[in-house]
Amino acid sequence: MHNPAALLTLQFLAWIAERPRSYAETMEAWRTSCPRLSVWEDANLDGLVRLEGGEDRQTLVCLTPAGRAALERQALASR
Repeated sequence: MHNPAALLTLQFLAWIAERPRSYAETMEAWRTSCPRLSVWEDANLDGLVRLEGGEDRQTLVCLTPAGRAALERQALASR
């Protein structure tokens, strides 16, 4: 992952991994109307994140096993 979009996706995944994030918090921080910066949409479509539990504002955004693996690969590559 060397292109800027992939690096931004890794930053997004690391942000999610830091602590539980609500859907509302995630949308406030990462939603964009720019089609070139579709980090949330790309991560969701690629199966790197999922929504879990609750309704509306209580819904959490979590990493999937694929999202955790992407972060682990990046951590190993940067050693």
